[in-house]
Amino acid sequence: MRIALHTKVRADRIEEYETAHREVPEELTAAIRAAGATRWTIWRSGTDLFHVIEVEDYAAMIAELGRLPVNAAWQNRMAGLLEVAHDYSADGADAPLPVVWEL
Repeated sequence: MRIALHTKVRADRIEEYETAHREVPEELTAAIRAAGATRWTIWRSGTDLFHVIEVEDYAAMIAELGRLPVNAAWQNRMAGLLEVAHDYSADGADAPLPVVWEL
């Protein structure tokens, strides 16, 4: 399944956000893969961030990542950079954007 998400980076932290994503820890990418994601892409338009995740079970992935210290550390780092953050609580599984149209 493909999941689309929307978050927002703080206007004064764009450079730091992009730098962080050039240095995502291998332990985190391995954890994301182990939690079931096969692909995760983020696009930026101004301060808007659009994510597309390919994963078998998004709710299970969110639950698994929410339990991991490596993800908690990353989310703590991102919290200072984002205006609208991704939600790794149980409610976060309901965060995907609904499909309106597809070719």
